[in-house]
Amino acid sequence: MVLAPVRFSQKRLIAKYGPLGVVAARYLEAGLRIRVNHPTRLGPIHVLAWGHGQRRAVEVYNAPTPPPREVVERIAEKAKLVRATPVLVLYGATPAPRGEAGEAARSLGVRVRRIRPSRLPHEVRPR
Repeated sequence: MVLAPVRFSQKRLIAKYGPLGVVAARYLEAGLRIRVNHPTRLGPIHVLAWGHGQRRAVEVYNAPTPPPREVVERIAEKAKLVRATPVLVLYGATPAPRGEAGEAARSLGVRVRRIRPSRLPHEVRPR
């Protein structure tokens, strides 16, 4: 995609979905195709991104407490259903998984990523 349609799509995603849209916009900018709230029998996957020989099932966690073990296990199960790599995105100042949740993320192969809303490339505008 050319940059202008990507930026247009990013702004629409952010306006419609909020934090989910911010995460989806980042994957869109990376050149992946996305689907927001992809349905599965275990509940929706927040962002399903695919392309360039990869497929990611992304769960966005936006809370002031560290994610519990159940969140990590749930994204791993949903990713198995769609044959994707599980990714847990910590949005904002959310603390990293600790204790059992951290161990579960390592053992289940869940990638933990952080996105801070103040450092997004699409917010930088030339003057």
